[in-house]
Amino acid sequence: MNAIDPIRATDPIPATDPIRAVVPCRACLSGEDLDWLGGGRSVSLALGLMTTVEVAAGPGPEAAGGGGWDEEVWAFVRARLPGLAARPPAVTVRSEAPAASGLSSSTARIVALFRAFADASVRGPRVPDATLTRWAYEFEFAVFRGGGMDHVAVVEGGALLLEGRERGLPVVRDRLGFPDEWRVVVVDSGTRKDTGHHIRDVRAQLAAGDPALAAYRSAADEASGRVWEALRGRDLAALGAAMADAHAAMRDHQRMSTPLLEELREVALRSAGLSLKLSGAGGGGALVGVCPAEEVAETAARLARAVRVSHPAARVIPTSAAPGARREPVPVAAGGGQRKGS
Repeated sequence: MNAIDPIRATDPIPATDPIRAVVPCRACLSGEDLDWLGGGRSVSLALGLMTTVEVAAGPGPEAAGGGGWDEEVWAFVRARLPGLAARPPAVTVRSEAPAASGLSSSTARIVALFRAFADASVRGPRVPDATLTRWAYEFEFAVFRGGGMDHVAVVEGGALLLEGRERGLPVVRDRLGFPDEWRVVVVDSGTRKDTGHHIRDVRAQLAAGDPALAAYRSAADEASGRVWEALRGRDLAALGAAMADAHAAMRDHQRMSTPLLEELREVALRSAGLSLKLSGAGGGGALVGVCPAEEVAETAARLARAVRVSHPAARVIPTSAAPGARREPVPVAAGGGQRKGS
């Protein structure tokens, strides 16, 4: 992982124009942890809650100390692309996804930094998306030792059927466009996840051959197969039932849910007829459900009114499926100057 990547960028120099990278977040519709446990299927969906990273022309200010993702990602890229400056360029970041919610907002930011830094640092052929996906995975794996679902999901976009591997990025077994007639409703519980603690616990289960983990892997893999077939067949009722079973496997075999999340699921079903599934492991975070596009405004409004009374810290966020990471032009501000992201 520490070896220099064989990328050969052409004429690496500081950018003369601002660069903007835009990356979606992702929901896991089924199969949390199966992307790195190996031998199981999971289903991801990129969501239109975007993280935007804008890199200014020229080097940024001297670091105030303490590092941070900007500097750490820059150091990682600098080790693989020759000729980069010692300091990263100035960066601004905006995210529409709730933090620490199981929607991979941190991975979206890291991928956006990789894309923006790579594009700002070379002339000639772009660093390929596949290379950036692998770099972002290696960068995060060194800290959290988790899987690569998030990285593949936010770079590729859309709905993906993934087969996990114990080390390295999961294999994409199939891709689908999410039906245009469906929308996603996110319910952010307002409680944060602890993914690092969860991954340590599950790795200990794996090493010990815990039968509860084996039961979860079997149930979650089966649910992922049904989620995928429901997506392929555009069967919304079947999708909701399969996602509910995926949630039950998380809750009953691996205790990934919490009483608060279960209360929110009950409120959603009672007030809006919407079945919700926890997205991401670690306790807390966000739940996701799918409904017809023509009903999403009313469904979200009814649910928001209900949770405002029972769980005022929760937020209801309607959104849609999204394409993968992309570069966008930086708008020109009034007066002809470039406008930085906020």
